Amino acid sequence: MEQFSISKTFFPGVPLIDLSKPESKSQLVKACEDFGFFKVINHGIPTQFITELESEALKFFSLPISHKEKAGPPDPFGYGSKKIGNNGDVGWVEYLLLNTNTQSDYHKFASIFGEAAEKFRCIVNEYVSRVKKMACEILEMLADGLKIQQRNGFSKLLMDEESDSVFRLNHYPPCPTEFGESSQNLIGFGEHTDPQIITALRSNNTSGLQISLTEGNWISIPPDSNSFFINVGDSLQVMTNGRFKSVRHRVVANSSKSRLSMIYFGGPPLSEKIAPLPSLMKGEDDSLYKEFTWFEYKKSAFKSRLADNRLGLFEKIAAS
Repeated sequence: MEQFSISKTFFPGVPLIDLSKPESKSQLVKACEDFGFFKVINHGIPTQFITELESEALKFFSLPISHKEKAGPPDPFGYGSKKIGNNGDVGWVEYLLLNTNTQSDYHKFASIFGEAAEKFRCIVNEYVSRVKKMACEILEMLADGLKIQQRNGFSKLLMDEESDSVFRLNHYPPCPTEFGESSQNLIGFGEHTDPQIITALRSNNTSGLQISLTEGNWISIPPDSNSFFINVGDSLQVMTNGRFKSVRHRVVANSSKSRLSMIYFGGPPLSEKIAPLPSLMKGEDDSLYKEFTWFEYKKSAFKSRLADNRLGLFEKIAAS
């Protein structure tokens, strides 16, 4: 049986968890504690929904830049290129960022896709619906594994009609040959943690994703187009009082192939108060974090650079 524990000098590989197996609950908890990162199979998402969306996304990203820019700039939703956020972060990436709870973003695509804009909307919505269901099932299995009385303690935040979840399509073009040897270290998307509760990532069969389990030590993750990669987000780290770890990760550009990733970020409602669950603490004094709303944390994330430790603002040690 694959062991998930790590030391500072040994990484046995990304935990692969079969969601159909009875032991998956304990494996999920262990992976969240040791890595904050794992991949799942038997996830229940038919291949057709994955391939249809990937095909539509590649059609969009293959359009001339003048056409794609009609769907931008991201405010915050829409098409963006190179520039990531408003704080000077840049990367070798172009992307579409969409709100999962409204239809307002899709008018931007009408002039690009024409009548096919409705098809694009339907494909995205169907895919997001399936991935959201998977993410909620994983969160409920984690709640079971932690022996939390309310099985939907985490998942109800994604299911809420006011859930602030987003969906992102990232496209990393091949590096131009003029970059030479430096293309091997060209950053597609800089190091960061995901601020939401949980992230579900699926990419094509192209390398580039890296995670950091120790300071300054980056581990390349082999691509796996048949699995979904799952990240613990900052908010889940807080809700488990640091028991689960929000993993730092980045993407480096590939010198020969383009990389397409499709990412669901499951977030709580803006007004939701984020704090360690009482059942996971011995008492209030055991809390590592001050209570905050998702709106407050999201606001601090927008003001910070990618590599900043955003949770530092809410750690009790930092506040004392």
